[in-house]
Amino acid sequence: MRIGEIAALVGVTPRAVRHYHHQGLLPEPARQANGYRDYSVRDAVLLARIRRMTELGLGLDEVRDVIADDAGRELVEVLEELDQDLARQQEQLGERRQRLRLLLAQARAGRVTAEGPLSPELSALFATVDRAMAGRPASAMAAKDREILALLDTATPGDGREELVGAMRRLTEVPGAAERVYEVYAQLDALAEAGPDDPRVEQAAQALIAVLPEEITAHITDVPEGGFMGALYADFSPAQAAAVRRALHLAMERAR
Repeated sequence: MRIGEIAALVGVTPRAVRHYHHQGLLPEPARQANGYRDYSVRDAVLLARIRRMTELGLGLDEVRDVIADDAGRELVEVLEELDQDLARQQEQLGERRQRLRLLLAQARAGRVTAEGPLSPELSALFATVDRAMAGRPASAMAAKDREILALLDTATPGDGREELVGAMRRLTEVPGAAERVYEVYAQLDALAEAGPDDPRVEQAAQALIAVLPEEITAHITDVPEGGFMGALYADFSPAQAAAVRRALHLAMERAR
C-alpha cells in the first residue's frame, strides 16, 4: 500500500502518517524501486493502534512508551491515569458549568459589574468594598487591583479561588481594614510618576505587606519575574513595581 492508501484505510491523513514517522511511532517501511513507500498490513495494524490511543487522549510520548511495551502492562497503567485525568476534567467542567449558570443569572438580572461577569463570592466582596469606600476619591491602583482579582477569579481553580476570596473577605471584616487598604492604594498611586529608587517605595511595600492576610503571603516562596508576574510588573510604574517586589520579599521573610 502507498501512503495515501494506508491513510485512507485507517482513517487518518497522509500528513499524520508522515508525522508519526518523524516522531518514531511508526517505522518507515521499505520503499519500492520507484521510491514510493510500501506499507504492509502490519503497518496498518500499528497505525490503527496509534490512532485509537491518540483518540483516547494519550500524548505521542505516552503512545511511544505504550508501543514499546508489547506486554501491555504500561498500557493499563497509562489508561488508568487517563481515566483519572478525564474524571478530574469532568469534575472541573461540572464546576465551571455551575459557575456559568450563576453568572448567567447574574447577567440576566443586570448585576454585571464593570469588570465583567464575576463569581457570586467576588461580587459580594466587591459590594462590601464599595460600601466601605463610598465617598472616597477614585484610586487608579484600586481599579487595577479589582481587574487582577477579576482575572484570578476566572483563572484560579475552585479551591484556590475560594481560599483567595475568603482571605480577602475576612480582611474586610477587620475593623479599620478598609481604611488601611485605601491608604495603601493612595501610597501606590503617589508612585505613578516616581522612580524605583524613590524612598517612598519602601514605605509603600511595608504598608502593603501589613494589610495582606498571612493566609496569602504564607504561600509566597519566591519573587518571580516572568510569566504573569512579569506582565503585572509591566503594567505598573517602575516605582510601583519595585514596591510590589519589595513586599513579596518581605512576605518571604515573614514566612520564615
